[in-house]
Amino acid sequence: MDAIVLLKDDHKTVEKLFKEFEKAGENAHKHKRDLADKVIEELTVHTWIEEKIFYPAAREAAPDTKDHVLESIEEHHVVLWMLSELAGLDPADERFDAKMTVLMENVRHHVEEEEKDWFPEVRKSMGRNRLTELGEQMQAAKDDAPRDPLQVPSARE
Repeated sequence: MDAIVLLKDDHKTVEKLFKEFEKAGENAHKHKRDLADKVIEELTVHTWIEEKIFYPAAREAAPDTKDHVLESIEEHHVVLWMLSELAGLDPADERFDAKMTVLMENVRHHVEEEEKDWFPEVRKSMGRNRLTELGEQMQAAKDDAPRDPLQVPSARE
């Protein structure tokens, strides 16, 4: 699987979880907790493989996208801290749904920029073979990626 397809699949997985969260009832605290935990894991692993494998390769292949990569890392920083706060927040807390809503807005914005503006440039610069090679590395790295959002490099920078 090529790297961009893998990242887009991750985006779809998270979007499905977001939609399910939005449909959950106001008092569906256990279900919302389970969904939030899945979102935390998915986004933590996703940001890890992007930062460790995809972003460095994309910057090398498409140097003109450096500003996009730097902005994405800053967006990751915000999202990872929100994920860490959600991990420790009781789903019955009045801030839980609000925090999740802001998280969804941030992630949706990030995904839209990547998929519409940046991925097409990177695809042109890298080519199919390199993207396939990166996709395999990224898939393999998922097993070893941290599950704690604060273990992703951009959370600490």
